Amino acid sequence: MNETFKRVIVLCLVFVAAFFSVHVYRAWRGGYPIFGLKQEVENGQFAPEHATLQMNPAIDPSEVPGLIRANDEMVALVDRVTPAVVSIDTEILKRERILDPLQGRVYERDRVTPGLGSGVIVSEEGHIITNHHVIEGHKKIRVTLHDGRSLPATLINSDKLLDIAVLRIKSSQPDEKFAALKFGDSEDVRVGQIAIAVGNPFGLGESVTVGRISARDRSLSDGQRDLFQTDAAINPGNSGGPLLNHLGEIIAINASIYSEDRENPGFQGIGFSIPSNDVKRTMEYILDKGRPVHGYLGLRTQDLNNYLRSVFNYQEGRGVVVLDVTPGSPAGQAGLKSYDIITAYQGEGVQTTKDFLNRVQRSEIDSEAIISVWRVNSSVNLKAVVGEANPFGQPEQLADSGRLASDEAILKTIGLRVRNLPFGSRMRGGVFVSEVLPGSLAEQKGIKPNDFLLEINEARIRNGQDFYLRLVATAAVNETKIRVYRGNKNSVVTFPRIPRTKGPTD
Repeated sequence: MNETFKRVIVLCLVFVAAFFSVHVYRAWRGGYPIFGLKQEVENGQFAPEHATLQMNPAIDPSEVPGLIRANDEMVALVDRVTPAVVSIDTEILKRERILDPLQGRVYERDRVTPGLGSGVIVSEEGHIITNHHVIEGHKKIRVTLHDGRSLPATLINSDKLLDIAVLRIKSSQPDEKFAALKFGDSEDVRVGQIAIAVGNPFGLGESVTVGRISARDRSLSDGQRDLFQTDAAINPGNSGGPLLNHLGEIIAINASIYSEDRENPGFQGIGFSIPSNDVKRTMEYILDKGRPVHGYLGLRTQDLNNYLRSVFNYQEGRGVVVLDVTPGSPAGQAGLKSYDIITAYQGEGVQTTKDFLNRVQRSEIDSEAIISVWRVNSSVNLKAVVGEANPFGQPEQLADSGRLASDEAILKTIGLRVRNLPFGSRMRGGVFVSEVLPGSLAEQKGIKPNDFLLEINEARIRNGQDFYLRLVATAAVNETKIRVYRGNKNSVVTFPRIPRTKGPTD
């Protein structure tokens, strides 16, 4: 055997020894036998494992009969109520401002955007309750039922103040009766009771969440008061869906959520819902009269503070001060006067202006209201017949019953009536001219309907109410300059000072 052959054999032995050593090491580290099984594992053949699974629940069913019954009852309840809950898809027309980079000008155009929400059927004929903000500015509304059918919906009318809208769907089968839910009595709702929210969050489809009524009489704004607060999960898309009690009765309509992230709002355990009694009353007015109806007295009030208490020598308790009364209004006919302090309405104490106005708005039209007032160190009970707030008269900014006669005189002299921008454009401020009164200063200055007003005395106008407040505040003491836009041109119009004149309510 020559030397070369010996070297080859040695190298082969060294290679085999090294390979065997690596194999043994990998088998030891992998935890499997050294011989045989490695090839089976590589071929996908695994050794069977033995596992002993639990065959019994954590607790015997006989020990929790209440939980079992509650679970079964909740499933049965959800099965009964979901056929009456619908998804609402809308096409909303929004106006947007576009910058033309070539011509360097801004123009407006209408854009159709999709919207979604929820609703609940409340009559066999197909009447549906949802939120006003779900269908606001809609071009088309479609409703998807529990069984998957998609039907066009007609808006009967809505109440922007309460944020409620009434829709109607019709079946292709004339005799079909829709599954509907009953209104519960929201006065009976108690903090801590079960609340079930059903809706269409994020467009995912029918969803059910369960929580509790966390609080009553929550207020988000002057227009929305006495809301229920709940921790049942409410997310975008749940708006307009029902909040139900343990009997499947509608105790509220879900309206909004609390979220610190305004761009991407989501559930944080605080949702707000409109009580069912308010919803039902508004729906009945809309179906009966074709419009929402709110009570009206015709006065302006202010919350009491320490200064006013000392001025009127009133230390008896809570109440609101009457600042002025509209001549000929229900409050005026009842004998209410400026600087009266309203202490009770219908026998119940008055705490704040918001509380008082809310109760007036909820009062039935033509009903008799007992108003207790403190006047010159004595208590007086007055009777007022509640009137209806006129929805067809002046624009809402001019229909403020609390405006002084001298303020009205200033507004009529200038002669401008304005309207707010579309909802999606209000962040930039400004108002459109809706009407110019004949013979007014505005007509003499050449202002026309649809002109865009952006500034008063170089201060940006936020909305219609802000415009009127600034106008009457400045016009009585100095010249008023208003920046007017018409097309691509803008100019500043100057109005002279208009001294206040005393009127019957000043």
